Amino acid sequence: MSFGFQVTFDAHEPERLARFWAEALGYVEQAPPPGFASADEFIQSLGFGPDWREQFFALVDPEGKRPRLYFQRVPEGKAAKNRVHLDVNVGAGLAGDERRAAVRRRADELVALGATELHEATEHGQYWVTLQDIEGNEFCVQ
Repeated sequence: MSFGFQVTFDAHEPERLARFWAEALGYVEQAPPPGFASADEFIQSLGFGPDWREQFFALVDPEGKRPRLYFQRVPEGKAAKNRVHLDVNVGAGLAGDERRAAVRRRADELVALGATELHEATEHGQYWVTLQDIEGNEFCVQ
């Protein structure tokens, strides 16, 4: 039996948060199904109005290897630390100063996109930087 999954983010501004993660992970907006010229045309065929992008937004890995990311509008704000978070792994296959530099460089790029740095850490020979995305969700660059 084969299983697929998506990662769902609760958000105040789904499209804005999705665009941050698209840049962070190299994802793209999900294309409309065959037979539809645009996402707007498809979503409106389902009965949603023109403000649908304020309600939800989906991203996909352009290579089709990683899970779909779905962003949905919710009224409540984030109340506590995430129980699940993403790790953005940019240091795979690198060691020492080279790995640390790659992690630091990517963390700085994400801060330039609007992330907030919380702290950096080294433990058991591993180095990572903990950030928050533009809506306060924690994630690590390692």
